[in-house]
Order: sequence, then C-alpha cells, then structure tokens
Amino acid sequence: MVKRKVGKYEVGRTIGEGTFAKVKFAQNMDTGESVAMKILAKSSILKHKMVNQIKREISIMKIVRHPNIVRLHEVLASHTKIYIILEFITGGELFDKIVHQGRLQEAESRKYFQQLIDAVDYCHSKGVYHRDLKPENLLLDSLGNLKISDFGLSALRQQGVGLLHTTCGTPNYVAPEVLSHQGYDGSAADVWSCGVILFVLMAGYLPFDEADLPTLYRKVSAAEFSCPPWFSFGAKTLIHKILDPNPNTRIRIEGIRKDEWFRKTYMPIRHGEEEEVNLDDIDAVFGDIEDQFVTEHTQESQDNDGGPLIMNAFEMITLSQGLNLSALFDRRQDYIKRQTRFVSCQPAKTIISTIEVVAESLGLKVHSRGYKMRLEGVSSNKMGQFAVVLEVYEVAPSLFMVDVRKAAGNTLDYHKFYKNFCSKLATIIWKPMEGSAAKSTLLRSMTR
Repeated sequence: MVKRKVGKYEVGRTIGEGTFAKVKFAQNMDTGESVAMKILAKSSILKHKMVNQIKREISIMKIVRHPNIVRLHEVLASHTKIYIILEFITGGELFDKIVHQGRLQEAESRKYFQQLIDAVDYCHSKGVYHRDLKPENLLLDSLGNLKISDFGLSALRQQGVGLLHTTCGTPNYVAPEVLSHQGYDGSAADVWSCGVILFVLMAGYLPFDEADLPTLYRKVSAAEFSCPPWFSFGAKTLIHKILDPNPNTRIRIEGIRKDEWFRKTYMPIRHGEEEEVNLDDIDAVFGDIEDQFVTEHTQESQDNDGGPLIMNAFEMITLSQGLNLSALFDRRQDYIKRQTRFVSCQPAKTIISTIEVVAESLGLKVHSRGYKMRLEGVSSNKMGQFAVVLEVYEVAPSLFMVDVRKAAGNTLDYHKFYKNFCSKLATIIWKPMEGSAAKSTLLRSMTR
C-alpha cells in the first residue's frame, strides 16, 4: 500500500486529470477535512510559459469568496510542484445531472440559474470575468447547491482597459462578440454564457450545436435558435433577452434580477463579512524561497507487490451520497448507466487485460502503467482528441473498484463512450444477488 503526504495533507486517489494538472482527493490530517488537491509540475508550467496564467487563476480564486464558488483554501509548493488546495465538492458536475436525468424542471432550473447569477454578479463586482461558464464547470455540493469552478480562462479588470480581446471559452457557450476579434465586455459575454446554460438546463440540449465550427459560429453570431414548446412564456422572454447577439442591447445582470420569471421564489444569497485577501504568498509559491516549500513524503510498505492501490473506508464514503455505501455496489444495469465507476470480483490482472481487449476493439489507443490506464481516440465531432483514464482500486479482499474519468474531450462524448464501454465489460462487472441480504453481508465484510 502507498501512502503519500504533502505537508499536513494525506493524498489519496486521482479525481480529475487534465493536460497540465491532476486533481487528487486529500485529507487534512490536523482537522480531518476532505479537500481537492490540484497538482501542477513547475517544469510543465515553465515549459509551456503558463506562469502568469496559473498565478492569475490562483489570485482570482483567492479574491472570489462566495457560497456558490469553489473555495480555495491555500497554495503550497515543493521544489518541483505547486499544490492548490480547494474545497472538495461531492455532487459532481451539473452536466452529469443533465446527461443522467435529461432536462430539468423549470423550478429546479431557475434555482440553479439564480445561484449562477448571484455568483457571476459577485465575480463581476470584484472585477473578475470567468469567460468559460458551462455546465461542466458548475459543480453541485452535497446539498445540491451550485458551485462555479475552473477559473483558468478568467480575466481581471485592468485599470484603463475597457474591453477584453482574448478569444477563449467553449464554442457552444461563447458570446458572438468574443468570436468577432474586435474586443468585448467580459460582463456581457458571461451573461450570454449564463443564458446558454439556462437553455440547456430546461431543454436538455444546446441552443447552438453544429458538427463544424463555421456553421456553429454563424448560428451563434445570428442567435439562430428556437425555444422548445415546454418553456413557459416568462422563461422564453428572458432567454431571448439574454441571447441577444448585440452586447449593447443584451440584458444585464441588474435587469435579470428585476425580471418577473427570475424573481419567482428568489432568495438572494447571504454571506458573511468580506474577508481580507492577502496575495503575498502567491509570489513566494512561484519563487525559490526555501522556507515556503512543503515536504513531500511517500511511504511504501515492504510487501508491496505493485498491486492496485487500496481505497480506505473514508475515501469510499466520499464517493457515495451521504453515508449510504450501498449505491456504490448495487450494480444493476440501469444504475451502471448512471455511474462512472464499477465493481468487479475478478482478479485485478484479469480486469486490466479485459479492459485492454475491449478498448482495442473500439479502436482506442491503450497506454498502461500498472493498474492505471489511459485510452485515447478521436472525438465524435472530429474536432479533437478524446481520452479517458481508468484506475483499479482494491476495496476489500477479492473486490475491486474501477474508477473511470474523462481526461480530454467533450463530456457528452465521454458519457456515450462509458455506456457503450460498460455494455462490453459484462464478464467482469459484478452484479449483486437479488435481495438485500447479499448486499448487507458484503458491506459488513468490508467494514470489519
């Protein structure tokens, strides 16, 4: 078994992976609090000239402290890595909720939209423009409240500079003026993205969705879309005011807040006094100040044979809703479609070899390193690479959990892949015996 510590944090499984960073589950050993640890290699940051971008992202996350924004606790550094310690959010992406559940009811969509507008308005009051608002960057906490994440493309208001000029964001959610390369107001651009998100929540599909970018950009620039018949008159009216291709006549947040549809059941968020924000530690983290470094420590047991990592009970609880572990192991076929992890009673090496065979049959490139795999292919719209990472964990003797997560590509592509992938892994996915007795016996054996 491998135990890794960074400063006062014990580091566990990987919960996210991108081009330049990994996000791992970690626990504060002083307080017992669960956190998400975003890990960046200094060499990679320097190689890709991303120092200023990473410093800006960290600075912005320290500035924006709001109940509907993922909280940054602290930033640490070792000789080779930077560690961003973030609030650990257990409810997953809002996008996943839409994929699994389909379109949301109007009242639920309105609640999320109200929380989104409150958080975005707060960002703007601090001079911060997100510039990549989309359901994949909106997380849900254990109580179902929305949390904005991923400020990697955000911008800070600069004195004397009225417009932004960097074209960035996700094409389906980007405002027309961002695509024009003539400068844009970050506030109006964020409002447009919020309107697309509201449409997606209520419709279950995108207002602008084309396989080729030129056609997509043309439709976005002309605001060429139509609302489905189940939208109420009030919702349609507000969405058309938001998805106005002219940023000068587009409704602003103050106008949204006065809208009759928006105000229904609206309860403005209340948060405590503004905290004093100190950004001095950020320069220290990126510098070579010896006493700012934390200790990285890895302990390996002498009898470790290179097998799968062992997942402890605390980590398992963080994968479940509340303290009910049964959902993790009730692998009826309908539930498999809703999860991105599965359980197997087959030997770990059999799990890995079976996954390799299935992945290759789907035309995916397979990169294996022990009990961790990366599968790569081309996205369905042919616009870029699609990649997933799989990791095998031992949760009890002869019982393994395979955690599957998107590493690159479109989230919808990922869910389509996972559904197809699981259908071809029937020989290794464990399904419980009928009745609760078998399930309770299993859970008792795991907690001994």
